[in-house]
Amino acid sequence: MNSASDARPVTGRWFEELPVGTVVVHAVRRTVTETDNVLFTTMTMNPAPMHLDADYAAHSEFGKPLMNSMFTLGLVVGISVPELTLGTIVAQLGLDTVDFPAPVFAGDTIRVETEVVEARPSRSRPDAGLVVFAHRAFNQADVLVCRAKRTGLMHRRPA
Repeated sequence: MNSASDARPVTGRWFEELPVGTVVVHAVRRTVTETDNVLFTTMTMNPAPMHLDADYAAHSEFGKPLMNSMFTLGLVVGISVPELTLGTIVAQLGLDTVDFPAPVFAGDTIRVETEVVEARPSRSRPDAGLVVFAHRAFNQADVLVCRAKRTGLMHRRPA
């Protein structure tokens, strides 16, 4: 190491440690709050009353405000970072096949599991490989609330 700025935490897995079929049940869970929802929704300029207007939401089919789905997606990816990509990812290349099969509400506790569904060496970067992660998130009642596929360009293990 040449300087303190070269140091980075590494708790993620290298490309070689992510074969297809790997499943990680993430250790961290998170209870989401009304504050999370209001802050995220307003910071991202989303004026939807389903997230911000309790009276409006009370008269909806859900009976209360919904958590912003983009917050949910960000949380799902974030929960996976320490055990998969912290210090081992070059870049996130894409998100696709995202869906939200059930609503998330303030007070729900979210847990995430991730499966490696594709992995191949990079054609243009010999020091990296592409990995497709399939994230699945469940609430405290084990109801699937989010699933998403995410592609990461992962570092190979250093020599």
